[in-house]
Amino acid sequence: MQVVVTGGTGFIGRRLGARLLEKGHDVVVLSRGGARPALPAGIRVVSWQTGAPGWEAAVDGADGIVNLAGEGIAQRWTAGAKARIVSSRLEAVAALADALGRARRKPSVVVNASAVGYYGSRDDEVLDESAPPGDGFLARTCVAWEEAAARLAGPGLRVVRVRIGTVLAAEGGALAKMLPAFRAFAGGPIGGGAQWMSWIHRDDLVDLLVFALEDGRTDGPLNGTAPNPARNREFSSALGRAVHRPAIAPVPAAAVKLLFGEMAAVVLEGQRVVPAKALSLGFAFRFPRLAEALADAVRR
Repeated sequence: MQVVVTGGTGFIGRRLGARLLEKGHDVVVLSRGGARPALPAGIRVVSWQTGAPGWEAAVDGADGIVNLAGEGIAQRWTAGAKARIVSSRLEAVAALADALGRARRKPSVVVNASAVGYYGSRDDEVLDESAPPGDGFLARTCVAWEEAAARLAGPGLRVVRVRIGTVLAAEGGALAKMLPAFRAFAGGPIGGGAQWMSWIHRDDLVDLLVFALEDGRTDGPLNGTAPNPARNREFSSALGRAVHRPAIAPVPAAAVKLLFGEMAAVVLEGQRVVPAKALSLGFAFRFPRLAEALADAVRR
């Protein structure tokens, strides 16, 4: 397949590009420009800045598209940050929609990122892909993002919306932010630790994205989480064991709220999400258990 990846220079996109190359696919990364990390040899990078010529040609004739583009949510949600979080996602989908509308040969699949934030805060409720959306800024953002992506679907073109949980990799995402504190003997549960964390090892997420591209049975929402979500206190204990440190320095909820404001709800509440559809389709997780996933991520 020829696969076009937006957001391909991030810590998920870089590994996805490498995995696609390993499987014999051709990879084109659409980049907004600016400083970017080195990508594996064999990946072609095309600018898709506003007005940049030529990027739509990469879409015309591609077999599949993976859209990972979007402003990071791990920041204080000021009015400006909220606007960027929403607009970056909707504008990326709109740009792809325009390119697909003009393409002479359209892809057969678009895999669009979403997030488990779609479900909102649901306490102990077990959430598979059939669960309705929740409330709050992040849930509303995910709903709008998924609805925009779903409109790309048409005859011969399926759209998979992958609701991604906390991605475990030492060089990016939430784990990279946690590790310095844990290694300095300052790690522990957050806000009491009862909230659920729906996590996934980066390699499993990358494999799931490739699975969604290659397997024509995948369509619609697909939870990008491991089969065994954990409470934050369990996650903290497992991470402490992985780095050979005690996890006995709790972080008060008040401190998280002071630091992050409204965004603190993402850390303090959470969701208990299960990958029912992936399991029903026979997807095999390499790291279904938290202890093994963290040990591997930290070792790397």
